[in-house]
Amino acid sequence: MEFTGGGFHSTLPGGKLDLHADFNIHLRNGLDRRINLILFLNKDWCESYGGHLELWDENLAAQPKRVLPVFNRAVIFGTTDFTYHGQPIELNCPEDRFRKSLALYYYSNGRPEAEKSGEKHLTLFKERPALNENSSYS
Repeated sequence: MEFTGGGFHSTLPGGKLDLHADFNIHLRNGLDRRINLILFLNKDWCESYGGHLELWDENLAAQPKRVLPVFNRAVIFGTTDFTYHGQPIELNCPEDRFRKSLALYYYSNGRPEAEKSGEKHLTLFKERPALNENSSYS
């Protein structure tokens, strides 16, 4: 079994993961990466710690969906060249805490034409757009 980016993830205080779309083709077996499953493992997590997973639209135009990484919460989303996501704001938890999650990926042999970019690529990082701080998050 191999995880290739998946498995147990931990983020220490001050850590972050910039906004990105994941690699689209498995490097060893050539299968298309199709679905991400993230399970959060953070007991007694306070919203003030941050660590929200942000899910952005294709054009990075709308306010992101923000998911607080509380214990036993799972997020499942399709993986395409334009499913931008990340934890782009530095973690603000106490020094004795960290953000924990388990990431699993599903692959298939091929994908719908509408989801293809035509290019095999590694992770595509994007700059996080400035947000209208007067707007509420989902």
